[in-house]
Amino acid sequence: MKPDSDVDQLPQKVLEQLSNVVIGKNDVKRILFVTLIAGGHVLIEGLPGTAKTKIARSLAQIIGCDFKRIQFTPDMMPADVTGFYLYSANTEHRFMEGPIFARVVLADELNRTTSRTQAALLEAMQERQVTVEGTTYPLPEPFMVIATQVETGAEGTYPLADVQIDRFMLRAYTDYASVEEEIQIVTNIDYLDKPDINTVASTEDIITLQQNARKVHVSKENVAYIISMVNRLRHDPDVLSGPSIRGAIALFKCSRSLAMLEGRGFVIPDDIKQLAVPALQHRIRIRVEAEMDGVGPGHVLERVMQEVPVPRIEV
Repeated sequence: MKPDSDVDQLPQKVLEQLSNVVIGKNDVKRILFVTLIAGGHVLIEGLPGTAKTKIARSLAQIIGCDFKRIQFTPDMMPADVTGFYLYSANTEHRFMEGPIFARVVLADELNRTTSRTQAALLEAMQERQVTVEGTTYPLPEPFMVIATQVETGAEGTYPLADVQIDRFMLRAYTDYASVEEEIQIVTNIDYLDKPDINTVASTEDIITLQQNARKVHVSKENVAYIISMVNRLRHDPDVLSGPSIRGAIALFKCSRSLAMLEGRGFVIPDDIKQLAVPALQHRIRIRVEAEMDGVGPGHVLERVMQEVPVPRIEV
């Protein structure tokens, strides 16, 4: 394990390496790394061909973690995710691990599979273990699920339940690259197809960063700011259901990770404001009558962020 001074430099080194492999998508890269250090999972939404798989696979390689990709389809069964027992007449039965047994798991097009198979991820994401035929198996540490979903309502899709969505600490969105970025991608495509990726961290380093993030100070004023924002969302007249306590916890933990990424030992209100949308927007359900008037979760969240007073912290 590296000395603390070296470990403190790892976040920037990881992001630099990721930028050598994936052009643009800086917000998505930061969200992924912040969530990793906070010990959570990420839901990525976006159009096909917007580097979702490449970002996930490259991140795993850069931080020295094994990577598995699960392509979800309507005919998948829970055992295709968690694993199963192999029985033989000549030998004792043995457990065959599923692809969930990796430190970084890409759950690709999660809403293309049935609710039963989607639920197979719930225990893994929340408890970091899977139970098969009454036996519980722990998952490796660190453990992170990066899920993608296609546009809801498309043919052959099964919308994620609120309880499933609530397990994702942050949500990110990937769009098409800008013209300048597309020029860079096409020009350097031979390198990008088979990039030279340097592993700059180990699983032990990531665990150390996660432990260091817990030491970042969050003042009681900033905690109150988070809770005020979440409560205001719950009681907004356009909101059917607001963020659960997991939303507040996600914003709290990720704010610490972002502060550490910025080289600070304390959280400032700007950290919370930067992460409010990826932490809370996917946890907001709008009333039907408000939706008919064109009101969406983003509109409500923006309004609430303007209404809730930003704390003034005396240094």
